[in-house]
Amino acid sequence: MEWVNETLVREFVFLGFSALASLQRLLFVVFLLLYLFTLGTNAIIISTIVLDRALHTPMYFFLSVLSCFETSYTFVIVPKMLVDLLAQKKTISFLGCAIQMFTFLFLGCSHSFLLAAMGYDRYVAICNPLRYTVLMGHGVCLGLVATASTCGFTFSLVTTCLIFNLPFHSSNQLHHFFCDISPVLKLASQYSRLSQLVIFTLGVFVLVIPLLLILVSYVHIISAILKIPSTVGRYKAFSTCASHLIVVTVHYGCASFIYLRPKSNYSSSQDTLISVSYTILTPLFNPMIYSLRNKEFISALRRTMSKTWYPLS
Repeated sequence: MEWVNETLVREFVFLGFSALASLQRLLFVVFLLLYLFTLGTNAIIISTIVLDRALHTPMYFFLSVLSCFETSYTFVIVPKMLVDLLAQKKTISFLGCAIQMFTFLFLGCSHSFLLAAMGYDRYVAICNPLRYTVLMGHGVCLGLVATASTCGFTFSLVTTCLIFNLPFHSSNQLHHFFCDISPVLKLASQYSRLSQLVIFTLGVFVLVIPLLLILVSYVHIISAILKIPSTVGRYKAFSTCASHLIVVTVHYGCASFIYLRPKSNYSSSQDTLISVSYTILTPLFNPMIYSLRNKEFISALRRTMSKTWYPLS
């Protein structure tokens, strides 16, 4: 690739956990167990939604896609991180770094827009319940997922091309455990204000626009809930949105801290800590927040398990 030929840097060295050298084997075991549990939980969610017809609704369709996105972006980062925790040489090629950044950004940005689509789904369910099946038909749901994926693909492609067309002539020591935007940019020999402005603007577009769409949806949702006369009715309506609100808060809180800061405020230790949360912990907790505390999903899971284990009964 031309990116490699135009630079002196041929590979990057990860230093994300170098300060915890004595704990790396323990971290390997902990992260491996968390990763396997995350994969298993998301696999159960996706399988249950696919196999149980009662869950063939827009809300659970979006949840299954969300689980796919989260499983995929952990797969892009965590296996390599686990290998590096046991390896003496923690390196990644220049091209491999670009591919990792592109794939992670694509899945992460698509995740942001998908949360906006899920907010719209909750808006239609609460504010227009009689037209819900019409407004949220299968074609509309597929269109929203395709739009989210297209926006994520465009942002990740433009950002990755801008970053990896910069010259890298000096250090190749990356103070992180994967190829994220800020630690890679810190190694660029020439980082123009224009590049910084373009990348920051794209970050604002990916984070702020979906968040504004979610806020608009919830303004209408709260207005509709307050008009419900009974306390029980208001509680039931709000409980259908509580999980989405928690996931949105965690996702946008971490992402805003990482990506909506000027380069001068970059801190490798802080970013490493936050990155561990959204690459390992968030994909672990999101399925439990959305599904494993949901009575409808638990019932569907029991039905699916009984059909699988006792098919003739």
